[in-house]
Amino acid sequence: MIILSSREIAALLASRERELVEVVKFAYLAHSRKHTSLPHSVFLRFPHSDVNRIIALPAYLGEEFNVAGVKWISSFPGNVRNGLPRASAVIVLNDMRTGVPIAMLEGALISAKRTAASAVLAAGWLCESSPPRTMAFLGGGRINQEIAGFVGALMPSIESIVLFDPDGLAAHSLANEVGQIMPRCEVTIASRLPEAIAHADLVSIATTASRPYLDDAASFKPGAVVLHVSLRDFTAEAIHKCWNLVDDVDHVCRESTSLHKAAIEAGHHHFIAGTLAELIEGRLEQPVFPTPTLRVFSPFGLGVLDLAVASWVVKAAEERGLGQRFAFTE
Repeated sequence: MIILSSREIAALLASRERELVEVVKFAYLAHSRKHTSLPHSVFLRFPHSDVNRIIALPAYLGEEFNVAGVKWISSFPGNVRNGLPRASAVIVLNDMRTGVPIAMLEGALISAKRTAASAVLAAGWLCESSPPRTMAFLGGGRINQEIAGFVGALMPSIESIVLFDPDGLAAHSLANEVGQIMPRCEVTIASRLPEAIAHADLVSIATTASRPYLDDAASFKPGAVVLHVSLRDFTAEAIHKCWNLVDDVDHVCRESTSLHKAAIEAGHHHFIAGTLAELIEGRLEQPVFPTPTLRVFSPFGLGVLDLAVASWVVKAAEERGLGQRFAFTE
């Protein structure tokens, strides 16, 4: 078994945005080809808190990866006030010949990177016919920091960025990060949410919201692309007015996501146009630009993405001789 720390993983993933987007794309396509096994995520919640949770994401990813594993990731938003990361995680990979665990990795960074890679992969396809020039970030946390890194590396058309977070310190922290990542861009902080989204071609929403607060799709720029990463920001009514793209219809319509609530209200999920893999494969057409329809990508976050990136990291670590090794069985 190989054990990799967060410091080693950070070194391996540094400046690898393009490769990681391709790895995530491969996992999506393998899932679309039904070469995966993906049980529903298990949410561990607590009777004394409706905010904290720990999630288990078991999965199998076939084709060239041929690996099984699980991500065990906690989300404790109160950590931020105490100078600790909101999320912490571990990923375990299992050999498919024997079932023996072959790797254990610090998982929070991998989780953040695969989330950002999937969001920017979707943005690239959704904005293919009209590269975005203006972008807004709602939420000043780690995920939007990672998304900014991928945007800076892969979307050179962005010229100006507006940030909003009700926590002013978080907004300024993200502004400093974005300024370093994309020094060519004009970066401003909006005092109100409507100011941030009114003129943005591309919007990334990564908040800790547990209840919807975006009830009017018309508040966004007509035809904008929204990366709805935190999943619980739109009301059901707003979702019904959007062109909706997801990573997996069954998975995303669970756990009180905005799309889950929209499906309950409608009694179906026909308001979901399809999946990102279908768009990449050419089996799904999006509204022709220019269009006033808000296009929203809502990724539930699939365990196969964690396995793909973790497997890529393990291979890179073995090539560079990183990590600690020991015999799992005697």
